Amino acid sequence: MRIRDWPATERPREKLLARGAGALSDAELLALFLGSGLRGRDAVATARELLATHGPLRPLLEQPPHALRRLPGLGPARACTLAAALELGRRLLHAELERGAVLGDPQAAGRYFMQHLRGRPHEVFAAMFLDTRHRVLAYEELFQGTLDGAEVHPREVVRRALGHNAAAVIVAHNHPSGNPEPSAADRAVTARLKQALALVDLRLLDHFVIGDGPPVSLAARGWV
Repeated sequence: MRIRDWPATERPREKLLARGAGALSDAELLALFLGSGLRGRDAVATARELLATHGPLRPLLEQPPHALRRLPGLGPARACTLAAALELGRRLLHAELERGAVLGDPQAAGRYFMQHLRGRPHEVFAAMFLDTRHRVLAYEELFQGTLDGAEVHPREVVRRALGHNAAAVIVAHNHPSGNPEPSAADRAVTARLKQALALVDLRLLDHFVIGDGPPVSLAARGWV
C-alpha cells in the first residue's frame, strides 16, 4: 500500500501538520526527507530498513554526505538534503548562543557543546567565554587529544579568558567512547581549572562531558 492510500491520520505529513513533528517516529521523519521509497516499498518502509541496517538515527545521520549517498534509498540529492537539514539545526542552536546572547539556561550551553563535540573521533576540550551578564563572548576549541584523553592546560584557558575580557567560563570535552560518565581525571581537571580561574577573579560555571545521551554537568553533581 502506498503512503497516500494510508488513513490520513497515519500519513507522516498529515500527522506532522496535525500533531507536530514530535509525534513522528524516527522512520517517519526520515521518510519525509526521502519522499519516496525503493521499488516495491514506500518511504517509511525504506526509512525503517535504513535505520535497522545502518542506524540508529544518530550514527546514520553522522555519516558524511559522500557516505550517505551510497546507502540504499538515498543517493546524492537526498544525502545533500539530510546534510543540509542537520546543518540548519546546528545553525539554529548557534543562533541561540551567538555572540552577545544572554545565557539564561546553562543547559543551552550543554546542547551547544553537544552539537559541536559529539561524534568526534578524538577527545576535544572546548570553552565558552561569558561576560558579567553571562552574554556569550566566544567559543573556542582549545585542546585536542587521542581516543581517550586530551591534555588540558589551565594556564592557557586563563589566558584565553583574559584575552576575551571574560568574567566566567563554561568548559566541555567529549568522550569518543560514548560513555559520558566523568572520570576521576575529569574531576581533577575541573578542580585545577576552577582554582586557576579564581586566582584572576574568573568563575568556572560548569564542565560538561559529552557522550551518548544528554550532556553530563559536573556542576549539577556538585563538582564545580
